[in-house]
Amino acid sequence: MAQPLNPIVLIPARMASTRLPDKPLALINGTPMIVHVMNIAKAAGIGEVAVACDGAEIERAVTAAGGRAILTHPDLPSGSDRIHAALQSLDKFAAHDVVINVQGDMPTLDPAVIRHVLSLLEDPAVDIATLAAPIRQEREKTDPAVVKPIIAFDKSGNKGRALYFTRATAPSGEGPLYHHIGLYAYRRPALEKFVSLPPSPLEQREKLEQLRAIENGMHIAIGIVDTVPLGVDTPETLELARNHYKETP
Repeated sequence: MAQPLNPIVLIPARMASTRLPDKPLALINGTPMIVHVMNIAKAAGIGEVAVACDGAEIERAVTAAGGRAILTHPDLPSGSDRIHAALQSLDKFAAHDVVINVQGDMPTLDPAVIRHVLSLLEDPAVDIATLAAPIRQEREKTDPAVVKPIIAFDKSGNKGRALYFTRATAPSGEGPLYHHIGLYAYRRPALEKFVSLPPSPLEQREKLEQLRAIENGMHIAIGIVDTVPLGVDTPETLELARNHYKETP
């Protein structure tokens, strides 16, 4: 019988955002956005939660709210590198065998979605798990900002293996298209392998980090959920998040 997984949720957060300066500290219903995300991760109830941040301002906000923050180098190139650096600092004896990367700009995320991505690692063949939702708005099909996974579905039709990710409209022909959700569950060895690899040719061409894993033979599983969580990266989407909290008791 397989041993139970021992996950940790890490939330990368950095102050440098060209479209929304100081984004992690943006107030939503009087609380910094990063604290909302931390509380959502805790509500998922799957294990320890920590914020991997690049500055003392975020660290202070997290610790003031009763959370744990790990300072990482501000020049790290990606969220994957940031959570890996935080993991090395807070889990030196490798107690956690799964690392879940929850983006720090998803303050309306449903905790059940975090549990869903973890469940995909019940298949021992899976190295990395992520999520997608059906595209329902026509404009998203041709929007290069919407990343589309190409999925080989299993018999259930609600999960499968990622064959590719692209900013183009794909696959062609009749049938649904999917909107990738940037939430990942890594087996610890997979995360360590991933950050040790150089950027791959397709990754550099599409500007999609997850293609590095595919080009190096790693198995990415994708689960299908109903909706894409709101990602806050502009003043307009920040206002949408604020309205969500006004409407939610």
